[in-house]
Amino acid sequence: ERKTQWWGKLGFTNSRHPSDDSPPAAQTSYSEIGDTHLAQRKLLQYNPQPSHVTNNPHTMVGRGPRGASLGGREGNPPPTDSGRSNVRLNFLSSIARRQAAEGKVNYREVEKQVLDNILGADVYDRRMRPNGENSTYGATNVFVNLYIRSFEKIDDVKMEYSLQITFRQQWNDNRLKFDDRKGRIKYLTMTEMSKVWMPDTFFRNEKGGRFHQIIQPNLYVRVFPDGDVLYSIRVSLTLACPMNLKLFPLDTQTCHLRVASYGWTTVDLEYSWKHPAVETTKDLFLPGGFELANYNNSRCNVKTATGEYSCLSVDMVFKRQLSYYIVTIYVPTFMIVCVSWMSFWLDHKSAPARVALTVTTLLAMSTTTSSINNSLPPVAYTKAIDVWSNMCVSYVFLALLEYALVNYAARADARMAAARLSLQKELELVQREQNSHYALEDKDDGFETDPHIRRIEGAERQNLLFAQLVPYELSVRSVLASWPSKHQPGAKKIDVVSRIMFPATFMGLNVMYWSYYLTRSK
Repeated sequence: ERKTQWWGKLGFTNSRHPSDDSPPAAQTSYSEIGDTHLAQRKLLQYNPQPSHVTNNPHTMVGRGPRGASLGGREGNPPPTDSGRSNVRLNFLSSIARRQAAEGKVNYREVEKQVLDNILGADVYDRRMRPNGENSTYGATNVFVNLYIRSFEKIDDVKMEYSLQITFRQQWNDNRLKFDDRKGRIKYLTMTEMSKVWMPDTFFRNEKGGRFHQIIQPNLYVRVFPDGDVLYSIRVSLTLACPMNLKLFPLDTQTCHLRVASYGWTTVDLEYSWKHPAVETTKDLFLPGGFELANYNNSRCNVKTATGEYSCLSVDMVFKRQLSYYIVTIYVPTFMIVCVSWMSFWLDHKSAPARVALTVTTLLAMSTTTSSINNSLPPVAYTKAIDVWSNMCVSYVFLALLEYALVNYAARADARMAAARLSLQKELELVQREQNSHYALEDKDDGFETDPHIRRIEGAERQNLLFAQLVPYELSVRSVLASWPSKHQPGAKKIDVVSRIMFPATFMGLNVMYWSYYLTRSK
């Protein structure tokens, strides 16, 4: 009875010793959850005195919890430590047998054993590439897809762009097949790529790149039961992108991301796209005033002197956002040109104001053009922005030339006015001399006639005497001075014509400019 009660407190339903072959049924939760430390503490709680274990496994001599004899005779020698340890081990082994009977298996230990079996040095050599499909000796098929996380920059001057991607490759290696334990092991994950064979993939148009190591290296290798290997890594790349800037800033650029094998030819290694080939984040942002208009995938196999190599390409279409350049380039330069036209409404005699206005606008236009050119690479062709900036500079420069023409015309008008004034004074002087001469003659001759007849005769004689008295040179100067007064538009007329001609021609050139380049960009 005491034995039954004592073992019942330990969690057994009968008085059988824990060293029996058949495991007893546990009543407490210690053996169910497999907490061996708690089971040991409970065992020691109900067996504080050392128990002596004899050769008979069903007999145990010692004191129970109340000092009662549990078997044998009183006064036997105290048990040894080895006897108590034997009891404890038998008890723990009964717990393990119960867990195994209930199907509780440590699959992490099983995964370790599987990895040791398939990656052993005697069964796997990572230097040898896997066989082709259906265990043939054909080319190894590597399926590729990538996930675009972000774009860091798109540089027009260096003609390059930087992005961050998650790059994935998947292939089949029949040497890595294993038993999935009835679907309990979906795949095995490793963080060391040096354990299995890897394709020698590289990016053909790469200018620089780096792997991410914080907090741990951002990569993993998954081995599936059928031998498929998935390799995923996070990487930042700077790639070359040759650009055609003839339509800048109304242009659209196509940049590529090319993946190829460095040493394996198409006989040994073949790349293919895995659906979906390219994925992007929902809130993808492109710097530099661009937007990702479209992207697609293609093949780009290349032949060299050493053979043909498999290559895959991601073609990304970057469309430049015109609104940014309209606000930062086109509107300011248009306003500068309009300001230069304000000089047409100023008085041509206000030389300091007109010169300062035109020169200031010319310098502002030159500074704007210089800043535009500094943000672009030097190319051997004319860009759309060059046509616009040169057109604006030309109109500002023509406004400065217009004032020079007005100034010249004003001085010419002043000279002609002075010439006309001097001629008028000479004519008046001659007329006064003639009148005095006629008066003396009439007085001497005593000729008296009707006043109207005398006026007519006097005019005829005046013309005759004027031709005789005025020198020939004076007659020529008078003709030359009177001709420009009839045909010269004058400084004021030049300003009036410029107020209409400059805006009208500039608007006409604007219509031609935008019609041509918008049509070409589409």
